[in-house]
Amino acid sequence: MIGRMIVPVLLAGALAACAGTHSGGATVAARSIDAVLAAHTDSLLALRGVVGTAIALCDGERCIKVFLADSNPDIKRGIPSRLEGYRVVAEVTGTIRPR
Repeated sequence: MIGRMIVPVLLAGALAACAGTHSGGATVAARSIDAVLAAHTDSLLALRGVVGTAIALCDGERCIKVFLADSNPDIKRGIPSRLEGYRVVAEVTGTIRPR
């Protein structure tokens, strides 16, 4: 009887320990990457030196790209490494101007 109770308890504990993560221990996002980017674009563009944002592929996974005017390390430090579980990658593009 006790043996039958241990398995479900261990399984529940293992599931609880894994909840909210995937391989690599990164947090799984609750919203789509499109919704996350839409929610954060204005605040990212308000940062000094940020000239654009986009969704891109980074090492085969969708990520958020933040485009920077220059490679100033102070600007790069202000960019989060993740937003709501999605990887954020800063890329220096220079100033973006319409044609």
